[in-house]
Amino acid sequence: MDFNEEQSGPSSPGGGNTPADGVADGEPGAAGETRVQESANPPAVAEPAAASAEPAAGQGGVPPPASKQEEEGEGDEEGMLRMSFMEHLEELRRRILWSLAGVGIAFVICIAFANQLWLIISSPAVEALRKIGADPNLAQITPMDAFMTVWVKAPMLTSLFLASPWVLYQVWAFIAPGLYKRERRWAGPFVIFTAGLFILGGLFAYFVAFRFGLEFLLSIGRDINVKPVVSLTEYFDLFVNVTLGIGLVFELPVLLFFLTLLRIVNPRFLLRNTRYAILIIVIVAAVVTPTPDVFNLMLFSVPMVLLYFVGIFASYLLVLRREHRRFPWGKLLIVLAVVLLLVAGVFYLSVTRFGFRFVPNWPFLMRG
Repeated sequence: MDFNEEQSGPSSPGGGNTPADGVADGEPGAAGETRVQESANPPAVAEPAAASAEPAAGQGGVPPPASKQEEEGEGDEEGMLRMSFMEHLEELRRRILWSLAGVGIAFVICIAFANQLWLIISSPAVEALRKIGADPNLAQITPMDAFMTVWVKAPMLTSLFLASPWVLYQVWAFIAPGLYKRERRWAGPFVIFTAGLFILGGLFAYFVAFRFGLEFLLSIGRDINVKPVVSLTEYFDLFVNVTLGIGLVFELPVLLFFLTLLRIVNPRFLLRNTRYAILIIVIVAAVVTPTPDVFNLMLFSVPMVLLYFVGIFASYLLVLRREHRRFPWGKLLIVLAVVLLLVAGVFYLSVTRFGFRFVPNWPFLMRG
């Protein structure tokens, strides 16, 4: 009897002997009783372990934090928009209509200044004819030549340059659904640089390249009894080919940037193949330039080579961004400021000390 009481332990208030009560009150029980207690309450032991395992897994790098995922990927739901084939066609139709609407509005505005625009467009021909001693007027061959050229073709060409930012924005808006959210932030730089280079190419063709080429062409037969009579339609066709051709050629940096973006080329590849690029540039310049002489060929090809290196620089900046490195813009701005000050000083001394004056065409400074 005494032996049974010692084995059972103290009795419960209700008269029954419950071995679990001794364990619950903190008294040590048998091994079997301990296993019963642990299996009876598994969440009390498992929950703290799971809770402590979550921060450890995050610190160990097994699942990256949510902020890191947003910073690197942005997620497909918030980044790349999903569109069906018909939705793509509908989006393409809408962007084309918006682009045509922008060009149409610019065309209507240009028609209001058609006469002034034609005086600007025909100015290189008039100056070239005057320099060679010919009649400074363009010839109208058919009754519809003046109407179609002055009131239709010239405003249309001008409206293309005027509406180019809007058209390029529509191009970007069409391809934007296939880009991540962080890539859509490039819309502003894309429109500004692409439209700016296109307009800059047209201005270069008008003020520099076209004037020299036209004067050379009109002066070929001056000493062999050839009287130059220039048709306004033939002149305008040549003007369109040169201005649009050079405007498109000036998009070379944008082309190299997008090839780097698509990982087709890289800055090292572009630098390694510079000689082949220069050869292609000279061939393209020979096709675009209206004259076969070496001077005008160099006048076209040298700016294109410079634009090629600008494209390499843009490609290098993109690679630096991918590698999370920064370009030393501060030093570059200091160098550019020094160069601009030197150029401004040369222009100032040329005008004030050496009697030069500004002219609206190349080389923009003339003595007297």
